[in-house]
Amino acid sequence: MLNNEDFIDRLRKILDYYALSASSFADTIGVQRSSISHILSGRNKPSLDFVMKILSSFEEVDLYWLLNGQGTFPKASVSGANIISDEKPKTDDLFTASEVVPQEIVAKEKKAEHLSNTAMVEEQPPNVFPKKDGAGIEKIVVFYKDGSFKVYEN
Repeated sequence: MLNNEDFIDRLRKILDYYALSASSFADTIGVQRSSISHILSGRNKPSLDFVMKILSSFEEVDLYWLLNGQGTFPKASVSGANIISDEKPKTDDLFTASEVVPQEIVAKEKKAEHLSNTAMVEEQPPNVFPKKDGAGIEKIVVFYKDGSFKVYEN
């Protein structure tokens, strides 16, 4: 049986990891913003459809970790570094405590990566597409996962 309070804690870890607000998370997975609010407040339990939308939108989320806390978040990579786990590392385990990265650090790294990607886009000149036969691009809008956007007008 799904423990709703533990699920909410794991959902908050996902939000923190990706540095997302509840509303931008809802937009990312394609559900109503009120659905996230009701789940985070404990009013409603997550549906199977809700869980599947999380899994399809965020490949680092493991089904067993999301539902019952078993495993790691994000999913273990080939190198095994930067793993956030609900389980305490064992001394005879493959990973040592020094290799477990606090989620705050990982979230800051993700946000810094996002900001550097934003800077790369903003450095490009807005008129990068040639016009053909008098018809050209009037406006380009870039949407980011955090809900922000950048508009380039010709």
